[in-house]
Amino acid sequence: MVNPLRNLPSVSQLLESAPIKRLIEGVNQNVVVDRVRDFLDDFRGKVSQSVQDLEIPNPSELAEQIAQWIQAKHDIQLRPVINATGIILHTGLGRAPLSAAALAAVEHTAGDYCNVEINLETGERSQRAELIREAIRSLTGAEDVAVANNNAAATMLALAAVAKGREVIVSRGELVEIGGSYRLPDVIECSGCRLREVGTTNKTRLSDYEQAINDNTGAILRVHPSNYQIVGFTDAPSLADLVRLGHQRQIPVIDDVGSGALVDFSKYGLLHEPVIRDRIATGADLVLFSGDKLIGGPQCGLIVGKQRWIKQVLANPLMRAMRVGKLTLAALSATLDLYLKPDSVEQGLPVLSMLATPLENLHLRAKKLADQLSTLSWLETAEVLQDEAMLGGGSMPNQALPTWCVVLQPKTLSVDQLARQLRLGNPSVLGRIQKNRLWLDLRTVHPRFDIALVDRLESIK
Repeated sequence: MVNPLRNLPSVSQLLESAPIKRLIEGVNQNVVVDRVRDFLDDFRGKVSQSVQDLEIPNPSELAEQIAQWIQAKHDIQLRPVINATGIILHTGLGRAPLSAAALAAVEHTAGDYCNVEINLETGERSQRAELIREAIRSLTGAEDVAVANNNAAATMLALAAVAKGREVIVSRGELVEIGGSYRLPDVIECSGCRLREVGTTNKTRLSDYEQAINDNTGAILRVHPSNYQIVGFTDAPSLADLVRLGHQRQIPVIDDVGSGALVDFSKYGLLHEPVIRDRIATGADLVLFSGDKLIGGPQCGLIVGKQRWIKQVLANPLMRAMRVGKLTLAALSATLDLYLKPDSVEQGLPVLSMLATPLENLHLRAKKLADQLSTLSWLETAEVLQDEAMLGGGSMPNQALPTWCVVLQPKTLSVDQLARQLRLGNPSVLGRIQKNRLWLDLRTVHPRFDIALVDRLESIK
């Protein structure tokens, strides 16, 4: 039996082919050589494992296939996506889109040196958090601030700095797990603290906390359960109750509010999202929250509160491992500056702009888009329907608000095939599949993308 791989061209022969030579002009030659070898190894494996005879391409065809494969591997993998899912803070899509002010601040800072740890007035070294300290004080009433690379890091850092080697009291009903298998008990353990559970899943009383306090208690931790709800026969002490208890017993109270908010989101029809200023005013020693969720800034975790505890956080060795870089600080500072101008923050911050967009505006855009799409040959129907958008996916999944969608029923391909073509195009488009149709939710699509969205749908075959 003739070995079908006998006539497979060698690596050196393929490198002399026109498609591979063109590729080497834009891609490092060593990378191309390694990729050609990888492709051939993979191809040989498929042939040897196949129970049927596979057609072996001729050398020129094979070279073209390899060149296309290498180019796809070399293309930038992180690319823009038109978010038509209706999930405003979509973790898989990078959560909050940054404001124009934040983007300008990053661009202004990225290409040159900046005073990330230099006090320009004194010429001496400073803390990175100094760049946002005054804004945080104005917006939250906190005495001081530290910034970590996300809120999970902020939680671990705060616990390690305040209560390492000691017990941390947490209600059983607040031992959350969020996306990526993040479990609060594991974070407490990694911080060097010991978990002291109190109460039951649905009921925890102030007396449970009182009885758990001992000489080895390091902190009381309160966690906002943003990704689930316990309803019915429930009870939990207020933050004010825990603060009074903590201060009486000289134990710091840490309030992990998760998403956090610098404004009251109830005006957008969203409930139960803690406002940071209110938590500080209630007396929490430290308040922890994300910068890239309701704040609408870059991914980071903020620790705000009393200066004596923030000093311990900043002095902890983990602070250096979890600190943010100059680009995050630039974007965060610009985002906070928007909040200092309440008359323009809603217009300038994409998250608030999405929430504030009138339903009628979405309806008009949806009708216009549906009309433009109605002539596409592959499309059976483009219907305009009202639905609900979500504030978050894994976090805040119960916070919904009304929206309008363009609902597509393809004629010549399946809904899954349509969704795949839209995902893989440039720009990529993500919608949601419901009732075997593709829903494009305009609550999360900025009007500037409407033309691009039509162009992408017109390119479908």
